[in-house]
Amino acid sequence: MPWQSAFFFLPLHADMNTLFPFQINILEIIFKGIIIGICASAPMGPVGILCVHRTQRKGRWYGFVTGVGAAISDFIYALITGIGISFILDFINNPAYKFYIQLAGGIMLMAFGLYSFFNNPLKNAKDKGQQNRGSLAHNGITGFLITASNPLIILLFMALYAQFAFVITDHPWLMALGYVSILFGALLWWYGLTWLIDTIRNKFDETGVIIINRIIGSVVVIFSLIALMGTLFNIYLIPEY
Repeated sequence: MPWQSAFFFLPLHADMNTLFPFQINILEIIFKGIIIGICASAPMGPVGILCVHRTQRKGRWYGFVTGVGAAISDFIYALITGIGISFILDFINNPAYKFYIQLAGGIMLMAFGLYSFFNNPLKNAKDKGQQNRGSLAHNGITGFLITASNPLIILLFMALYAQFAFVITDHPWLMALGYVSILFGALLWWYGLTWLIDTIRNKFDETGVIIINRIIGSVVVIFSLIALMGTLFNIYLIPEY
């Protein structure tokens, strides 16, 4: 009967509101995490060059596990950055400072994009020409150590968190899902990169590495310009943490 159906659904609706008293889109936090993970992994730094070289010389999975090691290191730095930001959220959400924090994040992203565009990642790359493949674990560990030796990645995470308003301290399980999404985004990048290099192995050379870096730099610069214009001219509302 209609009244029975209504009676049945009303308590259920009330219970759901009790369990989930917030308006946060889970898919949104997952999407943000994936984008952040890709953005943090995409630039062709030392570990990116190493991943490409190993894919070409040793095989795709040796290159991929190198990326897995790098992704785990980025995941740790993402957690450290998020925990640090969670202690200063009152300062970040203060209307007197929020505009400047958002502006600084956009400038940092632009500087990072310009550096990626003009930087030659092969300049300081060391090619030892090793024929010994080593174990998959060894390749993964070296990828982790190389990435972990660059704590400046924290600055990139800070800029990305500022633009995406990623940190939500009141919902730790949701943040855990977000951090896992960052790891997934990083792994997605390394999987796609090694697939591409393996597919065009005979056609991919040093020029290809530079082109990829310039494409990445261009995308980051364009995104940072959009974010800066939105912040300066109040085109969009700055999201709340």
